[in-house]
Amino acid sequence: MQSDRPQAKPLKWVGSSRDDLVEFPDLVRKEMGHALYLAQIGMKAPKAKPLRGFGGAGVLEVVEDFDGDTYRAVYTVRFRGVVFVLHAFQKKSKRSIETPRAEIELIKGRLKWASEIYDQLYRSSNP
Repeated sequence: MQSDRPQAKPLKWVGSSRDDLVEFPDLVRKEMGHALYLAQIGMKAPKAKPLRGFGGAGVLEVVEDFDGDTYRAVYTVRFRGVVFVLHAFQKKSKRSIETPRAEIELIKGRLKWASEIYDQLYRSSNP
């Protein structure tokens, strides 16, 4: 008997993203987890938006407000067959809604790292 559930892509955590997300409040963590699950099955959560400066919809950000704080998780669907979680953090600055430059640089570095991981794990095993 065939299942109606879509096949989920594996979720790969880059850097400290998993440890950081685990520290979020329960409701935030559940919302982010649901968004990541939707990405794994090829869908996009309503709260997932393309992260500016990354050239389109391949890098997405989920923003969740809780108890006066803002939490963000950033993931990419650029790579076939896998979802990489690049970063999860609590936004500290109250000055603007823009993602701080240091966080953007960290995400860029982790995206490059994800590309290297993808090349090693997936391209070498699927010529």
